[in-house]
Amino acid sequence: MEQSKAVLMERPPVYSELPIPSIPCLGGVKKLVCVVLVVVVLVLVLVGVLLMGLHMSQKHTETIFQMSLQEGTGSGIHGTGAATFHLDTGINSSASVVYDYSKLLIATRPRPGHACYVTPMDPEQVQSLETIAESVLSKITSNDSMKLVTDHSLLGTTIKVLCGSLPVYWT
Repeated sequence: MEQSKAVLMERPPVYSELPIPSIPCLGGVKKLVCVVLVVVVLVLVLVGVLLMGLHMSQKHTETIFQMSLQEGTGSGIHGTGAATFHLDTGINSSASVVYDYSKLLIATRPRPGHACYVTPMDPEQVQSLETIAESVLSKITSNDSMKLVTDHSLLGTTIKVLCGSLPVYWT
């Protein structure tokens, strides 16, 4: 046993070098270009994933909304609740949209804005958020004459809260 220890002490084990794989981007400018390309690709992938997630989230919300509305109208009884959504409609502008199931009305309040806009809801074919936003914004920008809602008892509580003291127009 002591003999094997002595042999090991006399001759250390032989180690060999591992070959280093050549990396194509080790030159100064080439390295910078490779790093920039990798960063750009990662940013593009991240932005794509985020946009895809946002799109899926919006579609999921609209699907749930459609299902809840169909459940309420399928039995002949309208739902008693309301669904509220916030839309980003462009630079420095947004809108709040309320779907009132009990009154079958859709109210939109653009921000910044000085009025609310109410649209009747068709329980068989409920308008999507995108359709509502496009419709209301096109009517606002075209300055079409819209009828003022004079009887606020037609509006649900949620729409009254959304609009507050602003004038309410039929679209």
